[in-house]
Amino acid sequence: MNGAHDLGGQNGLGAINPEPEATEPVFHAEWERRVFALTLAAGMLGKWNIDEARYARERQHPVTYLSNSYYENWLAGLELLLQEKKLLETSANSGLQIPTPTAAAKFLAKGGPTLMQSAKPARFKVGEKVRVKRCYTNFHTRVPRYAQGAVGIIAATRGSHIFADEHSKQHRIAEHLYSVRFQEQALWNRSHDNVDVLIDLWEPYLDCGQ
Repeated sequence: MNGAHDLGGQNGLGAINPEPEATEPVFHAEWERRVFALTLAAGMLGKWNIDEARYARERQHPVTYLSNSYYENWLAGLELLLQEKKLLETSANSGLQIPTPTAAAKFLAKGGPTLMQSAKPARFKVGEKVRVKRCYTNFHTRVPRYAQGAVGIIAATRGSHIFADEHSKQHRIAEHLYSVRFQEQALWNRSHDNVDVLIDLWEPYLDCGQ
């Protein structure tokens, strides 16, 4: 969905001025640490996946989303999922495996692999020109707004992975993933010397370029 969360590459928002990574704390307040832990622990109950969690944060009112800090948006998404999955009801808690600190440490170390074999061959090859489709879905998508409609070149193939758009609806579908190289002019109608942008995009986002 083209919502308030998708501001990357948009005009009029000013320069990005991040804190230096070497000095920025992982958490700026104790409550952020707690929200992070609660989100991971609740996710380990197996009632939703990472793409559902992202979509839950995205579904806030745009003003609310932009007014919130990063972890306030995490908390809003968690609250919505707990309600939708009925985990706040006493009857829903029976049979749930509550994660232990040891299980949580193993989960974090392992991560969540996304590689998944596709039943169909890749449509595009390295060097081919492709155009990013314009996305009008109201659901979760990982194609950035600033790249929609732009033409680029397939720079690399990344195998097939779980397709995030469908995964957010609890459908595990494999789609081929590509690194697409764009000239700056194609994305923002401006050009500097030797400036290209690489974006990883799933096959359903792409059409043959013209």
